[in-house]
Amino acid sequence: MRKIAFGYSTRCNIRCSHCVAAEDTPDNAKMELGRAKEIIRDMAAADVTGISFTAGEPFIYFDDLVELVTLCRQLNIYTRIVTNSYWAKTPEETNLRLNALKQCGLSQLRISYSRWHQQHVPQQNVLNSARGSKIAGIDYFVSFVTDFSEKDDTYEQFLRDHELIFFPEPVIYAGRANAFGRKTIFTDYQGNRCAMNPYLAPDLTMYACCDAGSHFNTTNFFNLGNLNSCSVDQLFTKNETSALYNCIRSMGITNIASFAGIKARKIVTYRKCELCEKLFNSPDTLRSLQKAANTELQRWVR
Repeated sequence: MRKIAFGYSTRCNIRCSHCVAAEDTPDNAKMELGRAKEIIRDMAAADVTGISFTAGEPFIYFDDLVELVTLCRQLNIYTRIVTNSYWAKTPEETNLRLNALKQCGLSQLRISYSRWHQQHVPQQNVLNSARGSKIAGIDYFVSFVTDFSEKDDTYEQFLRDHELIFFPEPVIYAGRANAFGRKTIFTDYQGNRCAMNPYLAPDLTMYACCDAGSHFNTTNFFNLGNLNSCSVDQLFTKNETSALYNCIRSMGITNIASFAGIKARKIVTYRKCELCEKLFNSPDTLRSLQKAANTELQRWVR
């Protein structure tokens, strides 16, 4: 199944200190609406069946968003919008917008929530958008970004008290969050397989990973290419046929780290995306893994 995170714009109305999608300098890049529609038609022709509108805050360009979601429905593409809910100030305003999106064919709302988001957006907005989704008949869930510290207990309790559907998402220490201090961790040596959902940036560069992959500036390992010079199908095919990408999906980065010679006692001290960066943002390690990806790496057992 082909699906993608669609970065129509990087513009956001708030500035969260944990944001993986931005560095210290604000980036307000945006696609042209007409070009975005062309790309979505090309994606439908390339058998893309799911688009998640993300990157900056999609609701800033609400009228454009309505047109893009409508087009996706016409092309039988499942749609999701990722939002911080700044717009859900009252139940009336919330219902008006969500009913319009439901009529356009929106499938799901993913509501971003954390102690960093809520420095800028009231918790009531999150409650309004979740309840409004249920009223409109739109599937929703709250993406609860957390570092799993006690500071987040009251934020989690708010979700539980209001019986909201939520999923805890670990902070990714990239973008602005790269400046955060890290606590020492010891994971359970799990495989850490990654679905690696592709991400399309407003400058039309496609990345094989939608989380921290675009920040691997030393090797650009996840950079698939740009739609100004390649077709949608070509970039998806490159993503799907890369031997090393497929090892990440099938065997997981913990196994790959073990193959690369990193000791088990060190592997368990890395968070998933940080271990990924250690492996694939190092030119020497990357060359070694790419050479082995079609041969001994696939046969590796730890």
